[in-house]
Order: sequence, then structure tokens, then C-alpha cells
Amino acid sequence: MAKRIPVIAGNWKMNTDVESGLKLVKEILSFSKDFSGVDMIVCPPFVSIASIAQELSGSSIQVGAQNVSANPDGAFTGEVSTSMLRGFVSHAIVGHSERRALNGENSAAVAEKAITAASAGIKPIVCIGEDLEVRKAGNAETYVAKQLEESLVGYTDWDSLIVAYEPVWAIGTGEAATSGQAQEMTHTSREVIRTLAPDAADSVRVLYGGSVNPGNVVELMAQPDIDGALVGGASLKADEFSKIIAAASAS
Repeated sequence: MAKRIPVIAGNWKMNTDVESGLKLVKEILSFSKDFSGVDMIVCPPFVSIASIAQELSGSSIQVGAQNVSANPDGAFTGEVSTSMLRGFVSHAIVGHSERRALNGENSAAVAEKAITAASAGIKPIVCIGEDLEVRKAGNAETYVAKQLEESLVGYTDWDSLIVAYEPVWAIGTGEAATSGQAQEMTHTSREVIRTLAPDAADSVRVLYGGSVNPGNVVELMAQPDIDGALVGGASLKADEFSKIIAAASAS
């Protein structure tokens, strides 16, 4: 089996405007332009995607969207379709826990978005993860396995899929999962893929997200089922994000 190329994706969330986003990405590029053996992605807010895609054109850093509509066009105020994103982004985050919690997105909607993105040539980063109540009840593996299975109903483009396991209780809290917990859950995620698409299970990249930083990324990346990270707060600091990329490049 060929080694899976690690992925480091930065989710900027609702941070930066066009000017500060361009400044940040220029700094990331200057720190990271010589790294190899790692897929680097930044996911800025929608308003900055075109400018940042132009800035990064021809570089080794790819651009992703933080969300995408399952609808091709029409009366969907505030939504952004794949046709609007095509040519600017290579990836799109779907099903992030914040969208599930704050925007009422269920796994069926996430599956529709993943299928729509892949059909348009945009690689979906499908997010899954349990909250603290589920973790404390000892039901994390069962919950995440069901969530991932439901988020991939009807999905078939396995070569384009990236899965990101993000425990909700670790996002933005500074409390990352231990490397053992992260490995357990990313392995569970991979086994779900094995039941759905046995031939793809060992090639789909599975990321960990949740308070990833330069201090914990090396131990996380050493786990056999962790192929990179979906980075939040640290991706807004060029030096920290580049250190995370460097660790993945060296893994």
C-alpha cells in the first residue's frame, strides 16, 4: 500500500477580512513554500476566496471553502454553490460541528453536500465528532461511526474524500484529545469506510482536528490512522501553522 500523503488544512472560520487574509496567506507561503510531501490547504471566508486563490495561484498551497450548498442554483439566499466556487477552490469543508450545531445541518444534509462537491470536482472534507456528553457516556465510537455512515449515504467518489474527526469538546478549548483517543476514533472512522468501500479504506485520508498546535502535532501524526490535521486557531498564526505543516512534512 502506498503511503498516504498527509494533509494540513487551516479553517479560518469567521476571521480575517480580505486585506488581513492576504497578509496571512503571504506569510504562510513564505514560511511553507519549500515543504514537500504534504498537502497544504487554507480555508478562508467566502469573501476572500477569489483574492486568496489568485495570490496562491501556481503555489503549493491549495484553497478550500468552509461550506458549500447542495443546490446548484436558485432561490437560496446567502448560499454558495459549487459553480460559484469552481476554479477558486480544490476542497470544501462539509458538516463542521459548528454548522451542525448552529445551523441545524444533519448528516443527511452533509451527505448531499459531499456528493454535490465531489460531482463538481471539489474534494469534500467531511467532519464528524462527538460532544462531551457522548464522550463521558462511553458512546463516542458508536456515535461517530453512525454519524460518518449517515454522512456518506450515497457517496461514491472515494478518491476525492477526506474525513476529519473533530471531538466537539476539543474545538477551540485548548484541550486536545490524547493521541490515543484520536487514534481510536480515526481508526473507527477508517473502519466505517472499510464497510462502505473496502478498496478505499486504506487510501482515504483521515484527519484529526481540535486544538492542534505545534506542541502536539508530532505525537498525533505518529498515530497510524491519523493522516494530518484540520487546524483552527493555530492556522491564523502563520508561524504556528507553518510549524504544523513542517511536522507533517517530516512525518
